[in-house]
Amino acid sequence: MNLHEYQAKILLKNNNVRVLNGYPVLDDSDIETAVDSIQTPVMVVKSQIHAGGRGAGKFTDSGDDKGGVRVCFSKDEAKDNAKKMFGKTLVTKQTGPRGKQVNRLYIEEGCDIKKEYYLSMLVDRASSSISIIASTEGGMEIEEVAEKQPEKIITVNVPGDSIIDQNSLNKLTEGLNIDQNLSNDFCDQIQKIYNSFLSSDASLVEVNPFVLTGEGNFLALDAKVSIDDNALYKHKDVASMRDETEEDPAEIEASKHELNYVKLDGQIGCMVNGAGLAMGTMDIIKLHGGSPANFLDVGGGATKERVAKAFSIILQDPNVKAILVNIFGGIMKCDIIAEGVVAAAKELSIQVPLVVRLEGTNVDLGKEILNKSGLSIISADNLEDAAQKAVRALN
Repeated sequence: MNLHEYQAKILLKNNNVRVLNGYPVLDDSDIETAVDSIQTPVMVVKSQIHAGGRGAGKFTDSGDDKGGVRVCFSKDEAKDNAKKMFGKTLVTKQTGPRGKQVNRLYIEEGCDIKKEYYLSMLVDRASSSISIIASTEGGMEIEEVAEKQPEKIITVNVPGDSIIDQNSLNKLTEGLNIDQNLSNDFCDQIQKIYNSFLSSDASLVEVNPFVLTGEGNFLALDAKVSIDDNALYKHKDVASMRDETEEDPAEIEASKHELNYVKLDGQIGCMVNGAGLAMGTMDIIKLHGGSPANFLDVGGGATKERVAKAFSIILQDPNVKAILVNIFGGIMKCDIIAEGVVAAAKELSIQVPLVVRLEGTNVDLGKEILNKSGLSIISADNLEDAAQKAVRALN
């Protein structure tokens, strides 16, 4: 689950990370109060959407190309910009051409910035550790830095202990050329950001930029936080921050039925059990010239009702022109899936070609149920056969 910047800063502040004072705007009637609460002569009006590149974005529906993050030098200027931004559609390089509607703003104090750094912490599954990534090129997209100046990226892997070891902290301070008289404050803030990462079960905490102020203090000027969905049950306060307006309605509905669904841009809807098998299914569809319309993992213990809901969600996408069901029956038996497929096909009156590949426990019984259903179901012998038939069914 992704947090907005202002929400991420609440989490950081709760762990004593230094952040600037700011006030969220959740309704246009909040603008006056939020701006008047700022005590500094310079303030920043920030669009709150789940996408990067806000500062360089454009408001397409109003023709305003000043960006989604604006530095203002008076309260009147801040109020005017906030009113121009709130409720408008912001397009950035991460939103796609449709953009995202700005339903929330964050009005924040300004500060004297001496130096900007990049900092992030994320789970590195390959090394079973937490990677701390830092760079002197703060404010830039880390992908751009990695491509053009990879030598300016410092990566330190730590095992996930409650305290970052001194050797790792030294690598960061030396790699970023932090002055010795500033290293104590730098390390203190890094440790507190790390505490925020651990205590919230985050999968990512990105602070870009992490800045050194003119007063000699380090603080988080921006923040992006993603929380592991599987840990949300432990963090009710964080779970309550979920902004469903930033998510695809079909993905929200899928999560309520314990389905893992991500919409894609292709034409072949996929229903698979197991994340790895789902990825393999999408790959082989691409290999044979097709394009998957979604990632959908029904899980190992799916019921007939959950299978029916999966079909319903897939068919909400008007781009779907064929459906490929690929099930390896282990915990979930093939006959149960077959019953769910038949029931859903009849109930939903599925009009697109339906290709089904079953393998595993009770596979013969499952195939028999499909064959006796009286439906135009295309049976496949193996995954490659299924992918080829799904692609051909588009023509």
